[in-house]
Amino acid sequence: MSSKTQSSEGAMVEYVTAMIGGQLFGLPISRVQDVFMPERVTRVPLSSREIAGVLNLRGRIVTVVDMRSRLGLPRDEDGKTPMAVGVDLRGESYGLLIDQIGEVLRLPEAGMEENPVNLDPRMAKLAGGVHRLDGQLMVVLDVDRVLELAPEMMAA
Repeated sequence: MSSKTQSSEGAMVEYVTAMIGGQLFGLPISRVQDVFMPERVTRVPLSSREIAGVLNLRGRIVTVVDMRSRLGLPRDEDGKTPMAVGVDLRGESYGLLIDQIGEVLRLPEAGMEENPVNLDPRMAKLAGGVHRLDGQLMVVLDVDRVLELAPEMMAA
């Protein structure tokens, strides 16, 4: 089932919002499996720095991707426990570590724009477009691009 719905203003898309490094991101709700507090993340030897490790989530082994590292941002030093958004790619489960989870937004599909030329290139390579909200830019994460990690990581 798709997260797109018809309304008088055209097709609507729902996004789960997340904050990473002070930037608002949106993940298509159709790609989100879970939102959880990661516990006991086990580091994987020789994995890239973007991989925080693996964890057991209700009997499934989940690869945890550090989104700050993936976006080239510094580590969060404020001591807050990160949240994770569970996503799936080709039957494999992943947890995307984020700073804070937001709300679910329903936005018109036609309102999504191409990435602006001045968007940080590290974000642009993972973005599928942007939505302009009241005084804020929401970067729509392309989950497939986010999980296109180094080939040696995918073999782990």
